[in-house]
Amino acid sequence: MANIHRGEIEAVINGRRETLCLTLGALAELEARLGADDLVALGEKFASGQVSARHLIAILGAGLRGGGACISDEELAAASIEGGLKGAAETVSELLKVTFGEAPV
Repeated sequence: MANIHRGEIEAVINGRRETLCLTLGALAELEARLGADDLVALGEKFASGQVSARHLIAILGAGLRGGGACISDEELAAASIEGGLKGAAETVSELLKVTFGEAPV
């Protein structure tokens, strides 16, 4: 069960309830993957409102791995996410909210 006080949320992926968490390692992964120099730049990138499908996959993937799942971004891209694209975007928004304090997406 996810603990929101630790920055965890849940999502249903491929029919399984998964825990997502943007740990420091997951945030470092996102900085590298999205070309952000630091956490401020990463937050600004998300706050811009210009989020692509690649961003959704990167954020969800990092969050899943931070939550303990062994899933590649390629596997995630082919996965079924409850709620489809809207569900993926809502999950990312919720994950960013519990991590940064606001929902920038």
